[in-house]
Amino acid sequence: MIKIGFNRRGDRVSLVVAGVLLAVFFAAPAVAQESRPLNNIGALKLTAPVLWAAAGTPAPAPGGAAQAPVAEVASFFRGVEFTGFVDFYYLYNFNTPTANNTLFRAFDTAHNAFTLQLAELALEKKPVSDSRAGYRLDFQYGPTATAVNQTADPLSGGNFRNIEQAYLSYLAPIGSGLQLDFGKWVTQHGAEVIETRDNWNYSRSLLFTWPIPFHHTGVRALYTINDKVSVAGSLSNGWNNTTDNNTGKTVGAGITIKPVSDVTVVGNYMGGPEQAGNNSNWRNLIDATLTFPLTSQVTIMGNYDYARESCATAGSAPCTGTATRVTAQGVAAYLKYQANDMFALVPRFEYFSDSDGATTGTAQKLKEGTLTIEMKHMSGVRFLIEYRRDWSNINTWVQDATNTPVDHQDTLTFGLVYAFGMN
Repeated sequence: MIKIGFNRRGDRVSLVVAGVLLAVFFAAPAVAQESRPLNNIGALKLTAPVLWAAAGTPAPAPGGAAQAPVAEVASFFRGVEFTGFVDFYYLYNFNTPTANNTLFRAFDTAHNAFTLQLAELALEKKPVSDSRAGYRLDFQYGPTATAVNQTADPLSGGNFRNIEQAYLSYLAPIGSGLQLDFGKWVTQHGAEVIETRDNWNYSRSLLFTWPIPFHHTGVRALYTINDKVSVAGSLSNGWNNTTDNNTGKTVGAGITIKPVSDVTVVGNYMGGPEQAGNNSNWRNLIDATLTFPLTSQVTIMGNYDYARESCATAGSAPCTGTATRVTAQGVAAYLKYQANDMFALVPRFEYFSDSDGATTGTAQKLKEGTLTIEMKHMSGVRFLIEYRRDWSNINTWVQDATNTPVDHQDTLTFGLVYAFGMN
């Protein structure tokens, strides 16, 4: 998979750390998980007695010799939100491709197989006025973690594949509070995110898969002007670059506006040099999202993306032939009917023009229509049934063992997501 340009490229240490976190989590009988809806994931706030219980040792009496180190550990976890999820799916591609690969999809690509898409553990301490330092760590395992970081760190040997996010935060005492983040964070672009649990549909849209990046590494600033407007800015290595491929930097700017209750308008821009060893030719992205409730049960959402990149010379990547500039753009429309707390119906339609073949590798116009049925359980289990049809203006897929070229792809997916969080 290529994301406009547009590439992405794992460390056993991060897996060991994630394993230790899992061991601590499951070994802590004193920390009880409260059943709650999926969209109300809580936070884990550990105190010294809880930490001692996790270790199977009684908490020391006040003034005991071990009180100081325990207090230090407890201080590290105080105010920390501890969340996670596991995501499985089964997908059947009616083209029955011999390579068992569902093309032009982000993460749900395996045909006719029960597949772990992603397992994640996340720790976050948000910086607040009385404790201005914070941090965020997201550990991931599964094919999605590999896809997100395909070319993320070409100079580091894949050391960040299982770390989706890792950044330190500081809330500067400026106005209402200026939050500064240093490290790696997921992109602000698009109407969807990497985690299935937070999306309306199970599969990711074409706009999420192709014209926008997955993540950035650098520094960003977040500031809330009032309850209606917030702004953001960033300076990073670029698109999906944990380590930079040139000496130039990519700038980002964004604004979120909530003119009335439940209506949200988000606008983002990002631009910078993304070609290896080339600081002159920029890639630019404009991304906009609108979320609007029609009724108490029906919400609509729209997303538009426009990406453009210039090339050093005609024919040099990502340009082809005599072109010296490539563009890609598209629009996606969503509707969510929330019948009750447990059942929702979500259709999605989108159009994506990759007229120069800079993102998908083939000059084409893609469309897709998706219908997702969502069923949620109060314990944090989410079951999704999804039918999706993708089609193009050219024969871009092949069918079964005959490899017959076709212009469409139909899939049926069953997704199962279990999310948890603790207070």
